[in-house]
Amino acid sequence: MHPLARLDGATKDLDPPLAIVDLDAFDHNAADLVRRAGGKPVRVASKSVRVRALLEDVLARPGYAGVMCYSLAEALWLSSADVSEDLLVAYPTVDFGALRALARDEVALRRVTVVVDSPAHLELIEAAMGAGHPEVRVCLELDVSWRPVPGLHVGPRRSPVRTERDARALAGRIADRPGFRLVGVMAYEGQIAGLGDAPPGRPVRGAVLRWVQRRSAAELVERRGAAVAAVRRVADLEFVNGGGTGSLEGTGADPSVTELAAGSGLIGPTLFDGYRAFRPRPAVLFALPVVRRPGRGVATLFAGGYVASGPSSPDRRPTPHLPAGLRLLPLEGAGEVQTPVAGRAADALRLGDRVWLRHAKAGEPAERFSHYHLVRGDAVVRTVPTYRGEGKSFG
Repeated sequence: MHPLARLDGATKDLDPPLAIVDLDAFDHNAADLVRRAGGKPVRVASKSVRVRALLEDVLARPGYAGVMCYSLAEALWLSSADVSEDLLVAYPTVDFGALRALARDEVALRRVTVVVDSPAHLELIEAAMGAGHPEVRVCLELDVSWRPVPGLHVGPRRSPVRTERDARALAGRIADRPGFRLVGVMAYEGQIAGLGDAPPGRPVRGAVLRWVQRRSAAELVERRGAAVAAVRRVADLEFVNGGGTGSLEGTGADPSVTELAAGSGLIGPTLFDGYRAFRPRPAVLFALPVVRRPGRGVATLFAGGYVASGPSSPDRRPTPHLPAGLRLLPLEGAGEVQTPVAGRAADALRLGDRVWLRHAKAGEPAERFSHYHLVRGDAVVRTVPTYRGEGKSFG
């Protein structure tokens, strides 16, 4: 059956806008991430999923262990729902209310690990929890951006902890401070994991990215290994986390790394179309209805302004997927209340027909839709709430 007919048929009794998860694609992607991880466990990045039922699904599969959360409040909620007993909050928190809730929750204190990259984070946690607070599990974040020459920074701007000396010094400060236990190191190489090395239609950019990524990876293996070894002389580490969907093979080969992180590879958004080594299948799609036919070669869809976070560039816009042969208009794009699409396929569209689109990022559609309809073959087998559908918003 043609993919358009299959999706339209499966959701014929549902009114768009709506979003679906193609479970056949999701299953393929989940298995491929485990294959690419080469035997190291994959921690699921929740920000790329934002659906409790899908997190539970993935964690029940061999090869997956633990959740990489993006908010302490989220981790507390997932703990209360028994989604996982291993919840790493991968971004520092300054949420006093969530920290106080953590201090009162004996179960969450065993399950949740928070990231720190400076003594100031420890001081803030103490200020929130009060003197004599219960022991908090912490993970030291190492900066693994590439800095080939002074003043040039390639990669996310995250931790100030960069060198072996920096890591050893912070590990010592954590070890010496009552109420904290250092259990992990995190080192996310976003300049490798998060940038496709073969961007469509941009061969020169792709060649430059591959050059940068090769050199960054070579420098990183030595520096990360030395930093981790220095921290291990101070603390008995439970895990060293690294990588992302785009770098599983390379990061998995680093002997200092004990586990990998991935989430976007489960979903297959358009920003992950630009990699040479792998290609996830589109698993999350959303459908918008045709509400106008303003002229030949153009159809106007309802809503659709679901633009991804990050730099303001065309690759952050949603992409028409089915029927094939449609494109956004450059001067209007995807709008708050309407999204015109153009192309030969537009002339065959009638009022009420659906156009299926893909988002640029994996988890952000869940901030727009309260439910995902899970499609297997040509039928909806289950409908599940997103975080939004469960009344949760974590930033």
